[in-house]
Formats: sequence, structure tokens, C-alpha cells
Amino acid sequence: MDVEPDRVEEPFDPQGVRFKRVSPRLTWVRLAGAGVLALVGVVVAVVLWLLLDTRWPLWVAVPPVLSAVVAVVVVPRQVRAIGYAEREEDLIVRRGVLFRSLTVVPYGRMQYVDVTAGPVDRALGLATVRLHTASAATDATVPGLTADAAALLRDRLTAAGQARLAGL
Repeated sequence: MDVEPDRVEEPFDPQGVRFKRVSPRLTWVRLAGAGVLALVGVVVAVVLWLLLDTRWPLWVAVPPVLSAVVAVVVVPRQVRAIGYAEREEDLIVRRGVLFRSLTVVPYGRMQYVDVTAGPVDRALGLATVRLHTASAATDATVPGLTADAAALLRDRLTAAGQARLAGL
């Protein structure tokens, strides 16, 4: 099958697929992690400054604080770039702004589905659905789903996987 010269299909946006976005609250979860790292860096720098009575320890705080500032700019774009689509035979997960990836996992290759949530995730009502296969390279993770959406996706993936295995 030849591709028409005037039509080039985008590898990260398959034709006819509508991606669902994850919750924007995932931005706050990721920014909280960056904020904690910056806070730890500042506390370490201040403690060293007070103990050593010299100014050079204050430079210890610069990398984590700069990292947090960069996170404020980058993380919202990264979260908006995460999407997933359930098709009849597979699950598609895309992510990334600078380094993009598209993972397609056939339901028949599924071994099990995990739903996880850390303390900040739970406080914001979020969860992560992880689809496992025999090959670690084809596992798919959908972070930042609301708890209800995660439960529904887990149930649909499990049902789709069982339906595909029934024919074996």
C-alpha cells in the first residue's frame, strides 16, 4: 500500500482516533513534587549556611529552585499532551511534548491491570491505570484519571482482555 505523496499521516495522531485527556489536576500533583524538591534544597542550603557561617551553601538551593521554576512552565504542557483512546482491539496512549511517544497495546496481550494512587493523588481524587503485558516495553500507563474514570477504564480493559482470551 503506497502513501499518497501529498498526504503524510502523523505518527502520533492516528487518523480517526479521538484521544481523551487526563485530569488537569495531574498538573498539581506533579508541581507538588517539584515544590517539595525545591523546599528540601532551600532547607538544606539554609541549614548549611547557618552551620558553616559562609554564603556558598546558598548555591545549593539554586538547582532545585530552578528546577521548580522550569516545572511550572513545562508540566502543564506535558499534562495536556497525555491522552488515551480505547479502540475495539487496542488501547492507545500518547504523551510528550519534546520527546513524544505513542504506545498501542492490543487487549489480547494484556496480563493484568493495576490502579494506583499516591497520597497527593488521593487528596485530589486521582489515580493511575497501568496495563501490563508480557513485554515490559509495551506496558501502558494512563496517569491523572479521576477515581471514577480509572475504575471504569480498569473494568473496560479487564473485560476486553477477557473477551480476547476467551477465543484462545
